[in-house]
Amino acid sequence: MEKKKYIPLAVNGGIGYGAKLKPRQLAVLSEYLDEDTEIELTTLQQLIVQIPEDELEEAKTMFDEVGLHYYKVGKYVKNLRTCNFCKGEEEEGMPVAKELNRRIAGQEVPFTLKPAYTGCPIGCGEPLINDIGVMKDKDTFELYIGGKSKGRDARTGKLIKSNLQPEELYELVDRILDLYRENGKKRENFYRFVDRFGIENIKQELHID
Repeated sequence: MEKKKYIPLAVNGGIGYGAKLKPRQLAVLSEYLDEDTEIELTTLQQLIVQIPEDELEEAKTMFDEVGLHYYKVGKYVKNLRTCNFCKGEEEEGMPVAKELNRRIAGQEVPFTLKPAYTGCPIGCGEPLINDIGVMKDKDTFELYIGGKSKGRDARTGKLIKSNLQPEELYELVDRILDLYRENGKKRENFYRFVDRFGIENIKQELHID
């Protein structure tokens, strides 16, 4: 008998006020899981679930219907990690976070890349210790790269540019990901790429003063 093949998906409730799921969403998830299935809860506000390959497209359709977002597992840009957005959607830049996530999550890169976003300088979404970090400051955005949250060499990311408007932010993040794809080595962590390529060289390649 041929062994059943499973496809991993990273699932969450999308970009919103914190990491939340509704009972109906959990009920739909349970339809594709065996009773003894273990579900991994990651630090990126995701559930990693194993979906039978022959049920994958059906599962995606059901997830869409109840508002579950799903992403590829592996060497891709992860979904945007966010803070809890304490002051409201428009003030904290929720539309920008949603659009940035839509543009970059799931893109293939040399190694797993973790982006983060926060709606104010308090930084609850921890943008400074993730690979790519976005911080809203009043009506503009700051972009940081090369943060690292673990190990003795943990460090904050480097400010690549400030005073960005939303479209400028989207374009700059796209160009950074392109630069990483074109010049990053296989399985090279993004912070290692930033160190090897050099922050000044990155700015020069991106035409940042």
